[in-house]
Parts: sequence; structure tokens; C-alpha cells
Amino acid sequence: MSTQTVDIDFGERSYPIMIGENLLTDAGLLNKYVRGKVMVVTNDTIAPLYLQQVLDALGNTPTSSVVLPDGEEYKNLDTLNKVYDGLLSDGFDRGCTVIALGGGVIGDMAGFAAASYQRGVNLIQIPTTLLSQVDSSVGGKTAVNHPLGKNMIGAFHQPLAVLADMTVLSTLPEREFKAGLAEVIKYGFIIDADFFAWLEQNMPALLARDNNAIAHAVKRSCEIKADVVAADEYERGQRALLNFGHTFGHAIEAGMGYGTWLHGEAISAGMVMGLEMSHRCGMIDAATQERGRNLLAAAGLPLAPPAEVDKPMFERYMLRDKKVVDGQIRLILLESIGKAIVSADFDTEKLHETLEHFTA
Repeated sequence: MSTQTVDIDFGERSYPIMIGENLLTDAGLLNKYVRGKVMVVTNDTIAPLYLQQVLDALGNTPTSSVVLPDGEEYKNLDTLNKVYDGLLSDGFDRGCTVIALGGGVIGDMAGFAAASYQRGVNLIQIPTTLLSQVDSSVGGKTAVNHPLGKNMIGAFHQPLAVLADMTVLSTLPEREFKAGLAEVIKYGFIIDADFFAWLEQNMPALLARDNNAIAHAVKRSCEIKADVVAADEYERGQRALLNFGHTFGHAIEAGMGYGTWLHGEAISAGMVMGLEMSHRCGMIDAATQERGRNLLAAAGLPLAPPAEVDKPMFERYMLRDKKVVDGQIRLILLESIGKAIVSADFDTEKLHETLEHFTA
């Protein structure tokens, strides 16, 4: 497989997303982007598999590492302090580079550490899960969770490069791989009907871990996100489309306790709820709704929230969503496969009906 590149256009802050095999062991590639002393931030699942390979590829570059516990439940300020402790105790200055080696939790936490340490240092993302390769590593969002809301403490901080290594997906557990497919499917729902149709045809190849199919899915997902993010870096408008299913899904994650459901699992159920809401608002027909449910089912993803998350819990956490403006919930709704809108002007009774439908 030849390495493919998707560029995100931020003028002088533009950077590449590189998609290929054996990228994290490519010394020439890594050292092309690192600046100064390097801190590799990873977790105790990824470290035994890939940390030494990255350190070896960095060669004579002065390097330290911090290994954090693995799991969404550790994505908080207490765990983040371990990164700051490492940076400070090892004398890292403003010219250093933080490398995020791991999935979305590591990418978000290492990214936030890079954004805030000495008011901002260099960052390279090496995502090791499908979900992080197509979503969280791209676009500069970084954050930690608070008990009252997901990703409520964070910053926008663009990396120098994103290295999406297809090779590492071979060690990804089946549940996490399927969770990543939820974010891939999201791009078809909101932007690209042709990509949605491609996913319908190629889901068996994706589930079989065909590297060429996965590389195409990652590349197209990154192309879509790159276009959206370049036009709206700070999510003041259309970037919110990328949150289809997330207002419902984040409520599931917070309500269940972070880490109980994987992010992609919660987003899958959230997208099914988004389809139901779009149908009740008269925006999509029943056939379109069923088509969306069928693709998520084919990927082996949840089609409903857990029974433990009741209607009051949904309402409580949805009101703390980052897209709430002046107390008004904004939802991402579908007008068709491949076309979504951000709406605060929806019939609130339809939202109550949707929540009751899934929590009765």
C-alpha cells in the first residue's frame, strides 16, 4: 500500500494527514516533523505494543515518555496532571514536541497538554484506533471530561502532522474496531451519499479488516473532515455537522459512566435517535430511516440507548452539551442521506416524543 496524504488547509498552520503502513516506525517521516525534545504520551495498552518502536524511530532525538492508564474513565484533569508532571520534571521547554500515541482519549489528553503547557507546544498525532484515525486526531479539538459533561474542558490546538498507520489496526479489538466504524458511517450520513452507498457495499470487507478498504474509508473520512474543519476551525457554524448523533451519544456516555459504552457505540445509538428525530420532524421518510439503521446494524453497532439512561437523564446531560446556545439545544438533523443541517428551530415536542420512544 502506498502512503496517501490528505492536507488540511490552515494557511501557515496547514498540515498533512498521512495514511499508510508502518508509518510509526518510519524514522525519516517522524523526524521530518518533530521539533526539539520529544515527549511521547501513550497508555498502558499501547505502550507494550508500539512505544519502543516509536522511540527507536526517533533515534538520537532527546525523548521521554508518559504512560497513562487506558480508558475513557481516566480522561480527566487528575490523569492529565501526570503529563504535566513529566514535562516539568524532565525540563521540557516551549520548543518541544508532544507525540500522542494512542486512541482518542490519548489524542485528546496529549493534545490538551500540548495546547496548555507553557501556553502551547508542538503536537504530532499518531492515532492507533480506527475512531481516532478518522475523527479525533483530525481538526485540532482537544479536551478532558468533567463529571458533569463530556469534553467540557479543552482547547483547539492543531498538530504538525497526523500519521494514520493502517498496520496498528491489526491489534485493535473487534469491539473497538466496530466502534470506529460509527464515525466513518457518520460522514456518509452528513456529507457524502456516494460514500454511504460505498459503505453499504463494502461493509463485509471492512469487517474482514481488508487494509485497502480500510485505507479508502479512512482517507475519505479525513477528506470530508478536512474540508469541514478548514472552513470552520472553531466550530462557529457548519463544523457542528460533525456532531451528528453526538448530543444524544454524549448523554449516553455521561449517564452510563465514561468508559461503560465506547464512544462509537454511544454515537451509533445517538445517530439512530437522530434518524428518529429527523423522521418525526418530517425531514426524512421511513425508508431513509431504515436504510440508516440497516447500515449501522451491518456494522454490528447498537441501535438503541441502554435502558439505564432514562428521559430525565437525557434531558439533563443534553442541556450541558457544548452546542447549547443561550439555553437552546441545537441538534444535527438529516434532510437526506448525505445532507444534514444544524437546527435549534425544531419542534421540542418531537424531541420529547423521540426521547420517550427510546426510553419507554
